Amino acid sequence: MAHDVKNILALQAELGECPLWSVEEQVLYCVDILAPAIHRFDPVSGELQTFPQAEEVGCIGLREQGGLIAALRGGVWLLDAQGKPEKKIAENPGEAAQSRFNDGRVDPWGNFWCGSLWEPQDKNGGLLCRVTPDLKLEVKARDIKISNGLAFSPDRRWMYHSDTPNEALYRYPLNAQGEPGERTLFRRFDAKGGLPDGAAVDSEGFYWSAQFDGGRVVRIDPQSSEIVDEILLPVKWPTMVAFGGADLKTLFITSSREDRTEEELARYPQSGDIFAVDVSVAGMAEPRFRG
Repeated sequence: MAHDVKNILALQAELGECPLWSVEEQVLYCVDILAPAIHRFDPVSGELQTFPQAEEVGCIGLREQGGLIAALRGGVWLLDAQGKPEKKIAENPGEAAQSRFNDGRVDPWGNFWCGSLWEPQDKNGGLLCRVTPDLKLEVKARDIKISNGLAFSPDRRWMYHSDTPNEALYRYPLNAQGEPGERTLFRRFDAKGGLPDGAAVDSEGFYWSAQFDGGRVVRIDPQSSEIVDEILLPVKWPTMVAFGGADLKTLFITSSREDRTEEELARYPQSGDIFAVDVSVAGMAEPRFRG
């Protein structure tokens, strides 16, 4: 089935990431990790607000008390509604000179998860961390090169997590309190079709993964781990997806133009922009951080 892909914001982000739909506000948040900035976009009015940050910002979450939680290179911060820092709650537990935070989101229990990547790419030095509502950061997984694709199943039984350059999508069983068990390999990717980047799970439990360097988003069956649908994009480097819109049936897609050559950008001039696709199945409202 062909999908109608619309360019809804010519953001031209260096590294667009972490799209996040606020049901309450009916707006889309996202980050440009390298600019660095948090953006707030109203797709109905077209209004765009930009909140510059002091250092690279990997991922964000909405807070129950208002404002945002954000994982910046040096650590995790609470921000106000205009993206201004209010309180630093945790240091980056990795080596901040060589690792920065990347993909993350709030889980159904109100915890904020944030993964990091190892910039030299010579070892699996990335971490997967969880910040609890009492503002404690815990390292929950290691042996990761670039942490990505974090998402939770609608029945709260599974946590998904990908490692982009290692071409792997993992799955962790969750207990009733949201504690993850041992990871297992859920799907191995072939770099020719793209590498598993950011993702979201729909209300039927299917996993939608942006395929970096593959120019597409794929929908993966939670039972068979097979690809059952794909969305072809006018850019080659999609980074993450989020469900939004009034009925949560719009898939928003961020993209990157980081380290691309002039020739590549001439071929894919919309790289770094934000796209939207109407889909037939709804996503799930993003939980809010309870801290």
